Amino acid sequence: MKVLVTGVKGQLGFDVMRELSKRGIEGVGVDIDEMDITDFESVDRVITEAAPDAVIHCAAWTAVDAAEDEDKREKVRLVNVEGPRNIAKVCKKLDIKMLQISTDYVFDGQGERPWEPDDPTGPVSVYGTTKRDGENAVMELLDKFFIVRIAWAFGINGNNFVKTMLRVAKTHDTLTVVNDQWGSPTYTYDLARLLVDMIQTDKYGIYHATNEGFINWYQFATAIFKEAGVNVTVKPVTTAEYGISKAARPFNSRMSKDKLEACGFKRLPAWEDALKRYIKELKENNQL
Repeated sequence: MKVLVTGVKGQLGFDVMRELSKRGIEGVGVDIDEMDITDFESVDRVITEAAPDAVIHCAAWTAVDAAEDEDKREKVRLVNVEGPRNIAKVCKKLDIKMLQISTDYVFDGQGERPWEPDDPTGPVSVYGTTKRDGENAVMELLDKFFIVRIAWAFGINGNNFVKTMLRVAKTHDTLTVVNDQWGSPTYTYDLARLLVDMIQTDKYGIYHATNEGFINWYQFATAIFKEAGVNVTVKPVTTAEYGISKAARPFNSRMSKDKLEACGFKRLPAWEDALKRYIKELKENNQL
């Protein structure tokens, strides 16, 4: 099998390429320098020449607040909507599978019940809206598709909440972190293993995939410092107390992973276990 992976300079694309290599599966990694996903001719040429059996599309605009800027919105739409559409068009032409990475931000973030894959979407930010529209573009064009929604991603290659907390703690004795936004972290090392399992099947559809367990950002931050052995005071605040950000953040990012198990896939390990292994990985790579 040969798999083309987009966004390999990011944390998930990097880990997917590592996982393919571990299993002896040929991976063709591309990023903006090799393939501009907003340019159909570029996408058509690169994927057709590579002739893969599947595409795992990890590339995306993920700067949630910046996406709200008027001068950025068209670029965000091109990357998160037209990008997946261009890839889906080529996958349809070549009759190959496509796996599209999406996000908890496609929901309105209200309530407390974990979101099911087939729940109605209702994004409240530009980022969430474009990711939802990207999902729709793939579903309109393809039958052989996987859409995998993730949340709170962290990995070795790129920036994320864990790295930000550890960096800020070097210059601050006290930090404030919101305690009314709930969800689950996603270790890209664990997620990559699932995606490589999934792409080798024909169990198409929409899935949710995060590490197990629901927490808020304050609890996550506290656990990060404890695991890393960093002495810093973390104070919980509400989103309202913290201050309004440009983009509305979902209060409820809990997502049900029951469908994974129902379709024969392994759930990702507990977030505590994932964090422990990630901190170890950071230390081994001299990033901590």
